[in-house]
Amino acid sequence: MTERPHGPPSLRRPTPSDFTSALSMGFRDFIANPIPDLVFASFFVIAGLLMTWITYVTGHTFWLILAVMGFPLVGTLGAVGFYELSRRRSEGDAAGFGEVFSEVWSQRGGQLPWLSAIIIVTFMFWFFLGHMIFALFLGLSPMTNVSSSLEVFLTAEGLSMLGFGSAVGAIFAIFVFAISVLGMPMLLDRDVDFITALLKSIGAVAETFGAYLMWGLFIAAVTLAAMMPLFLGLFIAMPVLGHATWHLYKLVSDTDA
Repeated sequence: MTERPHGPPSLRRPTPSDFTSALSMGFRDFIANPIPDLVFASFFVIAGLLMTWITYVTGHTFWLILAVMGFPLVGTLGAVGFYELSRRRSEGDAAGFGEVFSEVWSQRGGQLPWLSAIIIVTFMFWFFLGHMIFALFLGLSPMTNVSSSLEVFLTAEGLSMLGFGSAVGAIFAIFVFAISVLGMPMLLDRDVDFITALLKSIGAVAETFGAYLMWGLFIAAVTLAAMMPLFLGLFIAMPVLGHATWHLYKLVSDTDA
């Protein structure tokens, strides 16, 4: 890996064309070297299937709903592999899975794990709070089968729970998105501490909140849609979105900073 520039870059306001260009470049990266992308994406698919199996075996199907809603929160962690693939491709290096995994693993003693820890703790707290919200509105009895318990969500209590839970979940999602959409790529690209990367990312998102909000909603919608067919859509969605996020970061970054 080439020596990383020291300090955070200057971040300009994104334009609508930046988002479309990033998405287009992300798709091109996926097409150009799909094998390592599919290997990285397989971890998401396997995790989703395993998560589904565990919730059904334990009889706590509601946990699956919380996991699905919270999945976009932790998706950015696995996207680091896609960032590295895009970074190497921009330098003319069509690296394989092993090389990229080794590079990402080498970051374990750096700043990436600290930001990752914040995201993981946020995800765990969402699980805890989501269960409390469910118990507050619908009681402590677990739903053994969501498909046979859908009428629960159509009651006054169920609709209130969905509304309140979605609002709380949105707060968690906005927080994680704000710290990671530019923060995670920055930590891979630059020699910078995680606090600086976190604050720079939050500042950039806050400055152009509407544009980044639409991008975040697009990512969440595509991710959730990709999870519907037994998580198989993640084989395409995760690589394309991961590469696109990297390219968006590079598009709004001042490379001379």
